[in-house]
Amino acid sequence: MDPGASSLVMALPWALAVLSLLPLLDAQDPACAILKPAPITNAILERLSGKWFYIAAVLRHPEYNQFAKEILTAFFYLTPNVMEDVILLRQYLTTGGQCVYNSSYLQVQRENGTLSRYEWGTEHFAYVLLTKDPKTFMFSYYPEDELNRGLSFYADKQEVTEEQLREFHEALKCMGLRETEILYTDGKKDLCGPLEKQHEEERKKENKGSQVDTELG
Repeated sequence: MDPGASSLVMALPWALAVLSLLPLLDAQDPACAILKPAPITNAILERLSGKWFYIAAVLRHPEYNQFAKEILTAFFYLTPNVMEDVILLRQYLTTGGQCVYNSSYLQVQRENGTLSRYEWGTEHFAYVLLTKDPKTFMFSYYPEDELNRGLSFYADKQEVTEEQLREFHEALKCMGLRETEILYTDGKKDLCGPLEKQHEEERKKENKGSQVDTELG
């Protein structure tokens, strides 16, 4: 497997975004309003905080599409720092018959409504798209490029409802993407549960140790 696949941000490579989605939108269709970029506020960062599951995506860029096909399932944790405009990302990917864990920091561009990270010497961007349901959200990639554009969908549970999935499908249509292009994950193939549990236990011990040190001090 290409080593780049193990460092995919939220289970997908970042695609370079542009500053405006407006040319792609049908102003007469309320369902497409979700694709309009909006500034990232502290409230939005709070909404993104926590554990999320990568559910599905459409990626037309050949290389990105191949990476996505290698991801059987994935979940991740986002921990925003609103003072420094960064987000700690801890992600667990099941790929190539194993669990791959990595962590990194995402930069927040509040005015543009994007998140970014440096990878392979380049800063890559993705638009944050909030859904009506606070338990889901999406990222868009290359929205201006018909041949390479993409959309990814995330939820706070591995299993999503038909209504939640419908909003993703509507957004795909607005971007000119087809449902037949969707790559879905399979939570039943997850191999990262044990490692996640191990990390949780280690953090609890660290927190307990810090608390003891504080009390002794």
